Amino acid sequence: MDNLIKHSLDEAYRTMERFVADPATAKAIGQAAQMIADALNGGGKVITCGNGGSLCDATHFAEELTGRFRNNRRPLPAVAINDPAHITCVANDYGYDDIFANYIEAMGVAGDVFIGFSTSGNSENVVRAAERARAKGLKVVGMTRKGANRLSELSDALIAVEHEGYSDRIQEMHILAVHIIIEMTEKLLNL
Repeated sequence: MDNLIKHSLDEAYRTMERFVADPATAKAIGQAAQMIADALNGGGKVITCGNGGSLCDATHFAEELTGRFRNNRRPLPAVAINDPAHITCVANDYGYDDIFANYIEAMGVAGDVFIGFSTSGNSENVVRAAERARAKGLKVVGMTRKGANRLSELSDALIAVEHEGYSDRIQEMHILAVHIIIEMTEKLLNL
C-alpha cells in the first residue's frame, strides 16, 4: 500500500510540476480571470458545465462565485448546468449531446463567460455548448488536457494539463486553476 500511495503522490507532483512550468498555464489563468471580471463588471454571468467529476468541478467553480471563496464579499452571478430536470428533459427530447448547448441557448447572452470542463476535450455535449456559446457571443474558457482536441480549438482561454494517464490528475490541476482564477477575479473586482 505504501508503494501505491507514493506512486500516486509522485505522479500528482510530476503533473503539477509540468502544469506550473508551462508558461501557457499562468497566461491562460490570467486571461480567464480577466474575462470573468470583465463579464461581471458588465452585468454578465459565468456558466459552467462538465460530465461526472468535471461537473463537480464546474459546480464547485460556480458555488465559489455565488458563495464565498476565502473572505466575505458580495455574491457573484454564476451557475453550473446541473439541474436534473433540465438535463433529463433535454436528454429525453433531443439527446444527451444537447443538454448543455440548450441551456446556453436559453440562458447565455453576449458578454457572459462559458467554462467547459472536459478532460478529453472531446465530450460532445461540452463541445456543442462551447460552439453555441461562441455563436451567441460568450467568451469560452476550456478546461481540458494538452494536445489536439475540439474544446481547445473553441477556447478563448485554454487551461490545458499535460498528462497521458487517467483523468483524475487532470481534474486535480483544474481545481487548482479554479481556485487561482477565483482569487484573481476577486482582486480584479476589488473585492
